[in-house]
Amino acid sequence: MSQRREPTRPTRGEVILRALRNDILNGYLVPGSPLGFADLGARYQASTGVLREVLPRLVEQGLVTVVPQIGYRVVEVSVQDLVHLTEARAAIETQVLAQSIRDGDLDWESSVVAAHHRLSQLSTIRDDGEINTDWLHAHRRFHQVLLEGCPNLRLREVAERLRDISEVYRCWSVRNTEQLQQRDAEHARLAALALERDVEGAKKELTDHIHRTTEVLLAAQKDATRSTS
Repeated sequence: MSQRREPTRPTRGEVILRALRNDILNGYLVPGSPLGFADLGARYQASTGVLREVLPRLVEQGLVTVVPQIGYRVVEVSVQDLVHLTEARAAIETQVLAQSIRDGDLDWESSVVAAHHRLSQLSTIRDDGEINTDWLHAHRRFHQVLLEGCPNLRLREVAERLRDISEVYRCWSVRNTEQLQQRDAEHARLAALALERDVEGAKKELTDHIHRTTEVLLAAQKDATRSTS
């Protein structure tokens, strides 16, 4: 009889990596902000050795940059980068989605249904006006699940990395009720098209979804620039 394996506990580095990723993706560490060892050590109760292990991994994931003689910073954001990022996501993520729809099995279908159901039950904004972190996690998970039927892990890794970088642009987001409702409807259509195995329809919906999100972010950034000028 085979012995039951105990789940392995995450290392200290893995715990700090997850915490840092979460704070960057949720905007608690804003784009361009310095990531000094002293400040991070106090914030996360982490040693310099652990941080030297974690920060290069975030550089590899595209969420952190390192500048010689200056140090680590959260990745910067710009209009040009967002436009280029959108083009890359639309090209790659739709290709991965197409393969996922073609190759996904019954378990994948069940995962899509479950992920969308959870997302649809959560409000984006909390009563205090802040982003609901449970919604953020469910949103990220929904888009991940859509791609998990694709057998090409390399393509999935690239698509997920680009999506993670795009999350940093949440600092430009607006909290307009009509736009949030429109996004909910887009998610519902995307899930339905994927489950219907409508490859071309799902690719178009995802492309439109990516571009519409970017248009909202660019409009919000333009308004913010006007208000501060």
